Amino acid sequence: MEIGRREPARPGAKRGAARVLATAVLALAATGVGQLTAEAGTIQSAAQPGAKPGDTGTYSFGKPLNRVLDHYLDEVPGQVAVAVRDLATGTSYSYNRGLRTATASIIKVDLVMALLLRVQRQGRGLTTAEQRTAARAILVSDNAAATALWSAIGGASGLAAANKKFGLRETRPDPGGAWGATTTSAADQVRLLTALTSPGSPLSAKNRRYVLGLMGGVSPDQDWGVSASGHKGADVALKNGWLPRERHGGRWTVNSIGRVRDRGHTYLIAVISHRHGSMSAGVRAVERVSRLVTDALARQR
Repeated sequence: MEIGRREPARPGAKRGAARVLATAVLALAATGVGQLTAEAGTIQSAAQPGAKPGDTGTYSFGKPLNRVLDHYLDEVPGQVAVAVRDLATGTSYSYNRGLRTATASIIKVDLVMALLLRVQRQGRGLTTAEQRTAARAILVSDNAAATALWSAIGGASGLAAANKKFGLRETRPDPGGAWGATTTSAADQVRLLTALTSPGSPLSAKNRRYVLGLMGGVSPDQDWGVSASGHKGADVALKNGWLPRERHGGRWTVNSIGRVRDRGHTYLIAVISHRHGSMSAGVRAVERVSRLVTDALARQR
């Protein structure tokens, strides 16, 4: 499988390495109100008067934020999509909703969750060996551990069944067994994160805390991506994935998902991207987009 190799470490990765155009967002957020398109960006907000979950509306920061992202990404080779939900306000935002990428190693969160769902049905907890495998998959992104998890849950069919329980709609496991070639959307990754944070999740509170605890302790050299959306001291639980793909001429897929608690907000955020010229270029794009979006949402309180 294409992900059978060990993921290379990113040299010098540090939380918050990206710098953002905060003043540009602030200036744009004060201008223009317009209906958002599905292709550019969509806002949903249960916090708005009379709004229902899933409603699409006209909110002042959405269209200017679309322009900020358009301006930045016009200069970035590759494609990027983002979805974010602010649990403090109920507001959600998405950009480039149609993009589908390979998951690379963000799938390891899904695999651990699928295993936990299975052992719950069996009325037991994880064995010591299963705990070690889950920890290696998340903490150090071990590929052999992911392959073991894939087998334990029943491969593609097992993952698809679990994802139906988690409410995913746009994630397609690779039928050939290449777990990292599973395709997904940013919106589906936020749905997965919702299954880690909602009392309505099919996972027990104990198992949700377990997965988030692993995501909060990833290896320091993998602590990049959506963590850039938080300020110093933010509480971050994340998982990243990165992979040069042969079908894209060796260009990089770089993804990051996580929960970020920062200054009274709790963000569920997913940024997926592909066709970058290097891993570091993909990381920069993911971090910049993460911070631009959460900065805009933070100003809506």
